[in-house]
Amino acid sequence: MRQSVLLRRVLLLGLCFVVLPCFLFMMLNLPSTNIKSEREEFGRESSGLVKNGHTSDSQKLNVIEEGTEGIVYKDESFHTPVMRINGTLGKGGLKSDGDGRSKQIQTTPIGLDKVSAEVNKVTREKIWEMEDQVIMAQAYLRFAPPGSNSHLVKELKLRIKEIQRVLAHTTTNNRLSRSALQKIRQMEATLFRAQAAYPDCAAMATKLRAMTYNTEEQLRTQQKQASYLTQLVARTMPKGLHCLSLSLISEYFGLDTEKRLFPRGNLVEDPELYHYAVFSDNVLACAVVVNSTIFNSKEPNKIMFHIITDSQNFPAMSAWFLLNPPSPATIQIQAIENLKYLPSNFSSSFKFHDLGDLRFTSRFNYLRFYLPQIFPSLSKILLLDHDVVVRRDLRELWKVDMEGYVNLAAEACDNTGDSVNRIKTILNFSEPVVASNFDGDTCIWAFGMNLFDLDEWRRLDLTDAFHKWLQLGKEGQLWKAGTLPIGQMVFYNRTMALDRRWHLLGLGQLSFRVVSELELERAAVLHYNGNMKPWLEMSNPKYKVYWVEYLNYNNSLLLKCNIHK
Repeated sequence: MRQSVLLRRVLLLGLCFVVLPCFLFMMLNLPSTNIKSEREEFGRESSGLVKNGHTSDSQKLNVIEEGTEGIVYKDESFHTPVMRINGTLGKGGLKSDGDGRSKQIQTTPIGLDKVSAEVNKVTREKIWEMEDQVIMAQAYLRFAPPGSNSHLVKELKLRIKEIQRVLAHTTTNNRLSRSALQKIRQMEATLFRAQAAYPDCAAMATKLRAMTYNTEEQLRTQQKQASYLTQLVARTMPKGLHCLSLSLISEYFGLDTEKRLFPRGNLVEDPELYHYAVFSDNVLACAVVVNSTIFNSKEPNKIMFHIITDSQNFPAMSAWFLLNPPSPATIQIQAIENLKYLPSNFSSSFKFHDLGDLRFTSRFNYLRFYLPQIFPSLSKILLLDHDVVVRRDLRELWKVDMEGYVNLAAEACDNTGDSVNRIKTILNFSEPVVASNFDGDTCIWAFGMNLFDLDEWRRLDLTDAFHKWLQLGKEGQLWKAGTLPIGQMVFYNRTMALDRRWHLLGLGQLSFRVVSELELERAAVLHYNGNMKPWLEMSNPKYKVYWVEYLNYNNSLLLKCNIHK
């Protein structure tokens, strides 16, 4: 019995020593075998991809781009872009070469400018949409009865305020917030209910047309008022000039009677002299015209200036040139009220325009149409506006053969074919009398520097033609305001074009084209036509420098009145 038990124990121990090592051996070798088989399987798949025409590099790059949801950022401190993959930063990535080695992936940043442009475009369209919504909501409000306090009216007013608040804090450079988009949808719903409440499209169209008309009328009124105020500022005498005029008047009446006369008065009709005319009530402006003309002339002793002002400014104008004689030139000053050959109703003949622009009712502007009557013994005269500066010798103009033309002037248009400075822009060609007598494409010539053949003027009796057109203008609206349109009519086909380098226009206009330094230096006469006169603070400093150089700001009267550059 004891032997049998001992035998079983021996068999059991033997079995443990044989089975247990085999089991352990199998368990230790099983993972190694699986990993090896997986690697072999992956190698077969990779070789299959290469055989199908795809390189391992490109394939793995695609795997990175499509499977890792990577976003590329540009690190401003380095030349190499930084790539973020699943929250991990690294410069570039790794990819496998054909020989199994790894190298860095070259990445490129996404076009953030393009994304930003798209965002700005969407925001801009939303802004336009909100502006249209406000207009529509305001139109629907006008349909409500006066004093109405219905729920829809309250809602429209509330939505308008909300959208206007959003517009006030929104620009095209930022993205609309979620609340702003919600307010746009709320406004859409409100407008939909308003459309259901007011379904009459014809009435809505009428109301919109009325709103448009009222808005345009308000705009025209504001523009007219702004134009009037601008002209008023341009025509208002600065404090310094007012002081100067009072000081000169005091000086004038302090002179003895015989000292109030200008020397060489016998030369005022001398045909051998170069006669210039200036019509103005501005002392400083006339001083610059006279000084600049004399300074740049090679024969200043042959210059004769005729200045015509009004009786109010006659003492101040006379005193200035008596105290500051323009030698060696000769000067004559007259008051418009003392001219013998003007019509008796001259001062009241030009107030039919009913305009706010004070320039168009000035007597000095219409005085130019009576030159043959004012200077009956002269054959030619050069008329200068008081807002010009002469920078070249003008004697050559008297040598021009005018070939029967009356007026020698520079044209305001060029050869580009533009229609801006054609007479159709200032004359009313809907009137038959205008359409039948003039060609609308004729170029406008300019006042400011004009040489007139007074003998030919008298022969053609153009002053009488001026009176006829003036009367027709009172009966119908033939032209826009001012003396330039009627001047184009009176001297139509009687004007010889002058090279534009003789007369540079527009230096007093805010919206005028940019004038080059070359043009300024080449021009014989600079014309500050417009509101920005060089003696005003609102003048353009770039062009004013050419004007101030002909005034002596050390003059005691200018210092006394605080008139400086």
